[in-house]
Amino acid sequence: MTEKLASYIDHTILKPEATREEILKLCAEAVKYEFAAVCINPCYVKTAAKALAGTAVKVCTVIGFPLGATTAAVKAYEAAEAVATGAGELDMVLNIGALKSRDEGAVLKDIAAVVKAARDGVVKVILEAPLLTEEEKIIACRLAKKAGAHYVKSSTGFGPGGATAGDIRLMRETVGPAMGVKAAGGVRTKQAALEMIAAGATRIGTSNGVSIIGA
Repeated sequence: MTEKLASYIDHTILKPEATREEILKLCAEAVKYEFAAVCINPCYVKTAAKALAGTAVKVCTVIGFPLGATTAAVKAYEAAEAVATGAGELDMVLNIGALKSRDEGAVLKDIAAVVKAARDGVVKVILEAPLLTEEEKIIACRLAKKAGAHYVKSSTGFGPGGATAGDIRLMRETVGPAMGVKAAGGVRTKQAALEMIAAGATRIGTSNGVSIIGA
């Protein structure tokens, strides 16, 4: 598992002050260490796509990030533009307020709009699990699966907490074996990454990929 760990990692920079030079460095590291993807803000999708052309590293960007509170139409537009400019994977934040209001129809519509706009792109649905009850996490996972998303993801890394093995285990149990589960938020060490994989994660979102692999 340790030898394959790099293939689980989405090498990430989502801080608002990230520079073009930092994005290019991220891309170079992703190629060197054979990470699964780079995860960046939408304004850098073209830059990353150009830097990673001809490599196996995927370009992932975020949609409705980090609050999830934009409308379904806005998220769909953001998703379509991201795919058109080179993104192959989209990590979208679901409508957390709608979920907590028990408006399952709105949550489903929100996710489905991004899935449709993504065309052949991979969609990962960020639950922001630290804000949710166990019941809400289960509902969110079921709705993500129903909407045709490819992964559920634990958190943005900008909320009140990050990934826990318990949440990853619950998400895996809820979506079953065929759907992806991404652990993100606070995964900073090799031990933490391996714990998440043991709990059922098939991707790890982290800005500490190089140190994790080198540990």
